[in-house]
Amino acid sequence: MLRELAVRDLALIDRVRVTFAPGLTVITGETGAGKSLLIDALGLVMGARSDTGLVRHGAAGARVEALFDVDAAPEPLICVREVSAEGRSVARIDDETVTAARLAQVVGPLLEIHGQHEQQRLLSGAWQRDVLDAFGGHAALRAQVTDTVRELRANEAALRELTLEPAEIERRLELAAHAADEIEAAGPREGEIDELRGRLTLAGNAQRIVALLAEAHDLLASEAGSAHDAIAQALHATTELARLDPETTGLAERLAGAQAELDDIALDLSRRQESVADAASDSAVLEARLGVLYGLMRKYGESEDALIEYGERARAEVDRLRDLDAERARRAAEQERLAGAARAAAAELSAARHTTAQRLAAQVTTALVELGFPSAAFDVEVTDAALDESGADSIAFLLAPNPGEPARPLARIASGGEMSRVALALKTVLARADETPTLIFDEVDAGIGGRSADPVGKMLWRLARDHQVVCVTHLPQIAAYADNHLRIEKLERDGRTVTQVEPLADAQRRTELAHMLGGTAGADAALGAADALLAAAQQVRSSSPAAA
Repeated sequence: MLRELAVRDLALIDRVRVTFAPGLTVITGETGAGKSLLIDALGLVMGARSDTGLVRHGAAGARVEALFDVDAAPEPLICVREVSAEGRSVARIDDETVTAARLAQVVGPLLEIHGQHEQQRLLSGAWQRDVLDAFGGHAALRAQVTDTVRELRANEAALRELTLEPAEIERRLELAAHAADEIEAAGPREGEIDELRGRLTLAGNAQRIVALLAEAHDLLASEAGSAHDAIAQALHATTELARLDPETTGLAERLAGAQAELDDIALDLSRRQESVADAASDSAVLEARLGVLYGLMRKYGESEDALIEYGERARAEVDRLRDLDAERARRAAEQERLAGAARAAAAELSAARHTTAQRLAAQVTTALVELGFPSAAFDVEVTDAALDESGADSIAFLLAPNPGEPARPLARIASGGEMSRVALALKTVLARADETPTLIFDEVDAGIGGRSADPVGKMLWRLARDHQVVCVTHLPQIAAYADNHLRIEKLERDGRTVTQVEPLADAQRRTELAHMLGGTAGADAALGAADALLAAAQQVRSSSPAAA
């Protein structure tokens, strides 16, 4: 569950630290006090897009830190999001810097926020279909439909590609064969251009290189006055010396080794002269080869590897075009097989949806009855539709808010208050099968009057028996059901407006509910009404099976 939320320099919030507990937590306060800022803060640690407009005026940046107790983890999970005034955003999980996407991936399974925008999404047929599939656990069936339809569409595209005029086939075959033959005839090798450039550089400097090699060879091994002669004379002298002074024997041996090494060097210099002289005559051949490779690269690729790959693809295309009739027949047979598989998968998914629709409609209707709707108020309609990756069904949520009236799509008949209650009923039903531990409701009471508020509070409290529920509300009838009550208010401190959050004890809750009911006017009557709300809520909690 969510244990703690610390917020610094976020809009009106200077610095607050809020502790959360299990059960139903309500957040109340005057309009504009900053209740929804706490929801925005939680959105940031869920990886939501950062906005520099949320940074408090004059601050270098905003910081949000959330602590979660996670099953089987000895230490709390710490998630941090920082947003600078310049727009830079940093996310951290347990002091490890991560991307916002990674933060969303980790926090998403722990926390779910339901805001007023959910009502607009509730009107989307695609969203309604997703809700039905999520409730029914159709993920595997839907994935099977998606994968099969994608294969079907890909095969359709390939089959269309094979439906070519004979003249077009001949044109493509000629182009592919020409490219393949041209590249194969040239036979490019990996790294060949660098090798040719190096040889050309050598050929261009061949005359000077040969002269230097000859000079070095003459100095080492010419007939007279060379290093070879000098070492030979020194070797003769040290050999004679060794007979007279045995301790100098090593000098003679070292000179003998030097003479052998000098002979090897002289031989290598001579051989290199011959090879460089030969290279000088290859310039025209090397330049012609480079011209061929550059010409091919202008047409088929930017490197020898690209040329080789292009040639292989061209040869494969030649083979394919020459075998086009067989390929067309194979694709046509595959199309028939995939179409049958897609229809079968869609039919299986559709059958599951019809069954699930009845179950979802029954459970949501039960929840709506608790929220003040007549019986049989909600229905899920599954009708045939064109096959696509989501299946072959059109899903519509229908509502009959008044007895005797037929059920109609939500978008056509539901008022704002009715939409809020339908959204809550759906979320309650879905949450029973949902493993998300913490559910956040941001002003779920929008458009709901006092008469409908009590069952909404009752439903939120019951939902909080299986989940940690946090609800921002304006209605005292809902706040009365809270297990934990937080009040947020604006204050002036050092000439600046700041927001503070404080947990309310029982006596403070009574006063807060009275203010929500009637403000300061008629204080005694408001306090009495607050007592009645708290007593009624306590009676529901005590008698409800969920309390166990």
